[in-house]
Amino acid sequence: MGGGPEARRRLSALLRRIRRTADLSQREMARALGVSTGAVAQAESGARDLPATVLMRAAGLAGLRWVLVDASGAEVPAMDGDAVRDRGGRLFPAHLDPRHGDVGWWHGPERYSRDRPEFTFDRDRRQRDDVRAVVGVPPDHHVAGPGDSLAEREWARAEAARAAWRARWRRDLADHLSRQQERLRLGLPLFADPSCTCPPACDELLFPDGPLSARENAVPHVAECTCRCDVC
Repeated sequence: MGGGPEARRRLSALLRRIRRTADLSQREMARALGVSTGAVAQAESGARDLPATVLMRAAGLAGLRWVLVDASGAEVPAMDGDAVRDRGGRLFPAHLDPRHGDVGWWHGPERYSRDRPEFTFDRDRRQRDDVRAVVGVPPDHHVAGPGDSLAEREWARAEAARAAWRARWRRDLADHLSRQQERLRLGLPLFADPSCTCPPACDELLFPDGPLSARENAVPHVAECTCRCDVC
């Protein structure tokens, strides 16, 4: 535990509280912690610090624990040790935000010759901050669970696309049926009459005796045709 004189005074008071709660002498506490009696005495007098691990063990002797609190006094939990890890089994950097490997894998051009990882992260804090500006700051690193594998996520995306297509199909069908019902209500035919009213000259364009103009090839109707259907 580092810090100046004020921090050492707080440590001194806290150690004394721990020892009083545990009902231990300095010698008994030192023996339980595996440190010298002088180390405990000097820490209580504010002359030295003690390692954090020793302080945590000391609190445990009294049935207490060290915690982090924010400015309002609320306890801040430690990061989850079961959070996702890289391929080497290491936890991701605490200050960065891991994400699924199928979301913006950053591993440079060589990523195309390597297997995509389950999880990755942005090395550049500016990129991290750009994402945070949109989605907010995650409270902690992700803890892997069911549905987190790349194959499961790919299947979920495909299923979501299929569900969206089915929803659109049902919506379009409902709209079509609604329009048909409205036509019936108005006494209109359900289907338009596809009969052709082209003059005979349009039929001759389908079986020409000679070359046709570019316009006649593009639109197989004579100029005076008012039908302009596709039936011919």
